[in-house]
Amino acid sequence: QVQLAESGGGLVQAGGSLRLSCTASGDIFKINTMAWYRQTPGKQRELLASITSGGSTNTADSVKGRFTISRDNAKNTVYLQMNRLKPEDTAIYYCNAGINQRWYEQQSDYWGLGTQVTVSS
Repeated sequence: QVQLAESGGGLVQAGGSLRLSCTASGDIFKINTMAWYRQTPGKQRELLASITSGGSTNTADSVKGRFTISRDNAKNTVYLQMNRLKPEDTAIYYCNAGINQRWYEQQSDYWGLGTQVTVSS
């Protein structure tokens, strides 16, 4: 069993910052790419940023320059530093990871339950 647990969401004023964390736990052999998504009601889940186990990152144009993804492999944790937040960043933020539970198995896709970020104007 594998679990992803997000933390760090909350209410912040426009222009402020938040740092989200997501820690993977359970029966894990290897964590591959980790990513952050967000979703608002009636819209598709949006990929914000991803990071490989080696540290290579990709960031969506919509948040580039404001959001930064990083990870600590020793802690099985991925972070999303969000700066200069805007009201339109209000959403539920989800963590995603590709994880191998056994060296001989293909990776499976895991999701956290999400953390709410609300940006007030």
